[in-house]
Amino acid sequence: MRLLLDTDAFCILAASGLLHDAVDLLGMDLAVCGRLPALPHMLRKGRLRRSFGDDVCDTLILIAHRIPKLEPPSDAWLDRLTPVYAIDPGEAQLFAAAAERGMMVISGDKRALGALKDVEEFVGALAGRIVVMEAMLLALCDRLGTEKVRRRVEPVMAVDTVVRVCFSSGNPNPAEALLSYYRDAVAAVAPLVLWEPPRGGGK
Repeated sequence: MRLLLDTDAFCILAASGLLHDAVDLLGMDLAVCGRLPALPHMLRKGRLRRSFGDDVCDTLILIAHRIPKLEPPSDAWLDRLTPVYAIDPGEAQLFAAAAERGMMVISGDKRALGALKDVEEFVGALAGRIVVMEAMLLALCDRLGTEKVRRRVEPVMAVDTVVRVCFSSGNPNPAEALLSYYRDAVAAVAPLVLWEPPRGGGK
């Protein structure tokens, strides 16, 4: 297992049909990814079901079952995050496992990352290993072409603010908007170093 997907990032990428492209961009495939064991259950009811709808969630459940379940991290790493209120138990599992085992994480949880930056051990262990959604979408625009990504993300425009703002019909340059959001994220989580999207050579 080399890449972990948090719940929000998984839902946005999978519902957009961009999950395989995102994983491939990082030089991996779903066989070496990991997700929270509770993800299929979370897609059956509650917030995700209300946000994405029954049909999309039913499809996402099938995709989720193709991704290996995360094995719990050791208490030594997990206990460092347990007192941090802004990091929920699911994100804590992902961050702890990634720090312990040298894995990457695609995360859509800015609140959790804003708290993680204050946990010194994780700043070093996860340097360059956290992929925020703005960075991934920016890299996908470069690789696939902005208009292709714009078409792909249409199904999630209503549920994700960054996607809605950056890819709105009134915005002629989604990449510029994504870059602005990404730079804001970099500043907000310093000294934690985020994964930097490759630029150039795309469409």
